[in-house]
Amino acid sequence: MTTVYGIKNCDTVKKALKWLDKQGIAYQFHDLRGDGISKADLQGWIHSVDWELLLNRRSTTWRQLADKEKTDLNADKAIKLMLANPTLIKRPVISKGKTLLVGFNEADYKKALN
Repeated sequence: MTTVYGIKNCDTVKKALKWLDKQGIAYQFHDLRGDGISKADLQGWIHSVDWELLLNRRSTTWRQLADKEKTDLNADKAIKLMLANPTLIKRPVISKGKTLLVGFNEADYKKALN
């Protein structure tokens, strides 16, 4: 089963969902804001992709963090920040078996999901 982790009103998530619908790919949507995310999930994701790819440093939430929270980052600190602020997770995250995709890239989606 394909699971899409995101936030409903995120434009990139909407684009990804529209693409999946158009391709006829069934998925389950997991709302990061409403459903949250577990530490175990984040740790698993970081084994598949670099935590720096997963951490959305372009988000409004990131800009609102105190400078001390943004410094001396490592995987553990990034996980703590993302657990406390799920909007710091770059969206969407798509999980299908051992495949993990972060963000929306049509070419990557075609290769991994079709």
